[in-house]
Amino acid sequence: MTPAEIEAVCQRAFGTGVVPVTAVELGYAGYNSVYRVDLAGRDEPVVLRVAPEESAQFGSERHLMRNEYAAVPWLAVVAELMPRVLAVDWSHAVVDRDWMIQTCLPGVPAPDGLGRYPRSGRTTFFRQLGAITHSVHAVRGPYFGRVDGPAYSSWSEVVIASFTQIAADLEHVGLDAEDVRTAATLAARGRAKLDEIQEPRLLTGDLWTVNCLLDPKAPEPVISGVLDFDRAEFGDPAADWTIRMAQAKPDEREAFWQTYGALDRTPTALWRATLYEARHLAATRLERHRLNNPEAVRESYEALAKALTELG
Repeated sequence: MTPAEIEAVCQRAFGTGVVPVTAVELGYAGYNSVYRVDLAGRDEPVVLRVAPEESAQFGSERHLMRNEYAAVPWLAVVAELMPRVLAVDWSHAVVDRDWMIQTCLPGVPAPDGLGRYPRSGRTTFFRQLGAITHSVHAVRGPYFGRVDGPAYSSWSEVVIASFTQIAADLEHVGLDAEDVRTAATLAARGRAKLDEIQEPRLLTGDLWTVNCLLDPKAPEPVISGVLDFDRAEFGDPAADWTIRMAQAKPDEREAFWQTYGALDRTPTALWRATLYEARHLAATRLERHRLNNPEAVRESYEALAKALTELG
């Protein structure tokens, strides 16, 4: 975004007399462009988030910002930790991209702030994250699928459709997606196992350390904000990225389960968990391609092959 475009967006949101004094692009934004903007005459800065151009969005990631906006009322349980939405515009009348302006939460990104504390003290952070995730997963949805739709009547339809869409996106950019299509076939064969999930629950999408802010003055890690629920959907909580990451290593993150609770470890639940891992690997392959990380893309094929073998 150019300074002129940022000024035009701010004037659309707050009036023609509003002038941005500074606009600094923030790190850790993997999808949207994010800016901290100081405005003349306004005591607090705001955060401007701008979606990729329509032509640059994959089908499986289309209009994620609109999905997050639709999810806001459903996230009331964590509203005190979330930024407030001040303005949105999907019209592309000012700039040819979706954009959203939010309040700027105090705090430092958890990947930066956690390093200030001993590893043994970080269990406090993961206990808080477990409690936050549990409260989100307790929210019941009206259907399966992304919050802004399309709505599906069964969880299996969502999982199969997501594999199919990711495969199409990978093939569109010239990557081999045969293994992702195999995963879709295995999901279809296991439809009954997936449809044991009868009640849609709210999933965070990709909540983890990178989406958390910490109170910089606290003597131990204290989560002061949670951000970026653009991949929120209604489905099986076990399919959430947060659950995947909480299981990734046997370290201080194991404290997550003290407040979240135990997972279902039945054979059918374990089969679903392996399928969800395949889904995560397919989605991250696409993200790694978008972020121009070819080595990580190559590594994803071996990891997905292992998951497919376990699925049988």
